[in-house]
Amino acid sequence: MKTLYVGNLAYNLTEAQLVEFITICAPASSARIITEGPEGRSKGFGFVEVADEDAEKVIKGLNGQSLGGRNVTISEARPKPKKT
Repeated sequence: MKTLYVGNLAYNLTEAQLVEFITICAPASSARIITEGPEGRSKGFGFVEVADEDAEKVIKGLNGQSLGGRNVTISEARPKPKKT
């Protein structure tokens, strides 16, 4: 499985809508929109998991496409930096 970063998301987008968008190109096993604060407001980005062989297809097919009125950016997620 590969984790993809999806940025520039509309703040009212749901995880189900994100999965539906990704499945235009390939099945997504999970999606997570990052939120903050007690009200759980979206930070405008999230992560999706797809099969290794589908990652490049999703990036090439959907990067820059419109979702919820915004052009999303999709790339392979980088590992979280270690806190020192």
